[in-house]
Amino acid sequence: MWSISPLGEAKVGIPIGLQSEVNPYLIFVAAFVANVLVFPVMIFFLDHVNRYFLRWRSYKKGAIFVARRAKKGAKDKIQKYGFWGLMIFVMIPIPGTGVYAGTIATYLFNIERKQAFAANTIGIFFSSVIVWVTFMFFK
Repeated sequence: MWSISPLGEAKVGIPIGLQSEVNPYLIFVAAFVANVLVFPVMIFFLDHVNRYFLRWRSYKKGAIFVARRAKKGAKDKIQKYGFWGLMIFVMIPIPGTGVYAGTIATYLFNIERKQAFAANTIGIFFSSVIVWVTFMFFK
């Protein structure tokens, strides 16, 4: 569940999962797949539900705040490097990067969806590998 949460994604889901007695390879796959599924759900939300909620002032204020943060953190990398910039932005396993920020950047910068999905998926994979390998050694 942490792997689909905007508070942790696979960066938190993998370390928590590795503390259990579950097969570590299964944890990696489950965290990765859960994190990949965030992209289509978020795109649907941004395309359909977001437009409806923007009618409310408090939601709109929060959405504008999130959009500005996403633009500030990702704009240079994504506009300069395109696919590779988005992939690297999603790949870095630190707070503020990841599939949620990558999906918001996709929406804000009107990046082609198939290309953005591929960049997010590859970035999530490498981010998950980095976290998984790191925590396998510290387990």
